[in-house]
Amino acid sequence: MGLIYLDNAATSFPKPEEVYRYMDYFYRHYGVNPGRSGYDLCLEAGEMVEETRKLLNDFLGGPDPNRVCFGYNSTDALNLAIFGLLQPGDQAITTTLEHNSVLRPLYHLSLTGVEVDYVPFDSQGFVNPDDIKKKIKKNTKLVVVNHASNVIGTIQPVNEIGRICKERGITFLIDASQSAGKIPINMNDMNIDVVAFTGHKSLFGPTGIGGLCVGPEANIRITRAGGTGVRSAQRTHLEEYPWRLEYGTINLLGLAGLNAGVKWVLARGLEAIHEQEMRLTRMLVEGLKEIEGVTLYCQDQLDRHIGVISFNVRGLEAQDTGIMLDVDYNIACRTGLHCAPLVHEQLGTDKIKGAVRFGVGPFNTEEEIKTAIQAVKEIAAFKR
Repeated sequence: MGLIYLDNAATSFPKPEEVYRYMDYFYRHYGVNPGRSGYDLCLEAGEMVEETRKLLNDFLGGPDPNRVCFGYNSTDALNLAIFGLLQPGDQAITTTLEHNSVLRPLYHLSLTGVEVDYVPFDSQGFVNPDDIKKKIKKNTKLVVVNHASNVIGTIQPVNEIGRICKERGITFLIDASQSAGKIPINMNDMNIDVVAFTGHKSLFGPTGIGGLCVGPEANIRITRAGGTGVRSAQRTHLEEYPWRLEYGTINLLGLAGLNAGVKWVLARGLEAIHEQEMRLTRMLVEGLKEIEGVTLYCQDQLDRHIGVISFNVRGLEAQDTGIMLDVDYNIACRTGLHCAPLVHEQLGTDKIKGAVRFGVGPFNTEEEIKTAIQAVKEIAAFKR
């Protein structure tokens, strides 16, 4: 057996063949700078960009394709949103499930007078919306929540959190890095003001593309400025969307891949993809639970999970387990703190340098899952 790729929470691999083919075709035939000139090739390239905006807007239940703003990835998008929504004297509420793409911007803002409060998750890995409600103050301006954890895979109750924020006029931002392309997101129905997404995970595009879908009530200030190809004589950056949050030449090749990736997800069906991944995830969890010396984290309510699990083997640091999986079994996974240090602090795994993470994707097979279970079993037996 060749490589068993279980690092889909880091990036999906392989991509669908349709993505590879369309990226190659589009860049060979339309690889110019869209939105900068009026010749046919440029206009045709721009049509793909606008089609991708519409695809993402519909996919996320957004208000307007023009309020889909493209950037490098979800980290870039979250920085734009967080720095553009908060000012000194404001309060932000977040959770201990967050990735550093949320934690670090908030920490930097806390040094300038922004108040930040953190809500922990429970023993099963879920945040209680009432705990968020209890943190709300008169100066609360933003609630930001990781929709699905990149460490333990738990799906957070964003509907309930969104309703709480809506009733109080508080901007609600979700990090959909792990969830977009796995589970449904509808900004209107879920009372979400801003969605940050990345293209290279479960939307099956390449790295280097992501963005924001911004609801009508969200007021994200301009924190960067540059070329837009529109009204070039104007000295200040444009206020209108999407240019308000876009700067310089767009990643055309990345957008071509994202366009094809979203179409692949729509053709295959969001529910079908999630069901397949969770069937394999359940098999993986059940197999690992039977191995003496293996500890799983927050994997008891898989009906509210995506296909991401973390575990450790007793007596081994996560890195050592990962090296053995790679060298001896050709299994690719992620070890360490997963850029989410507060999750590991709460789990207590920070003291043993993190955990081993398996991320299941739509191209994994039952045979691969069985091989991974057997590999962990042999590693655990060897350590004993």
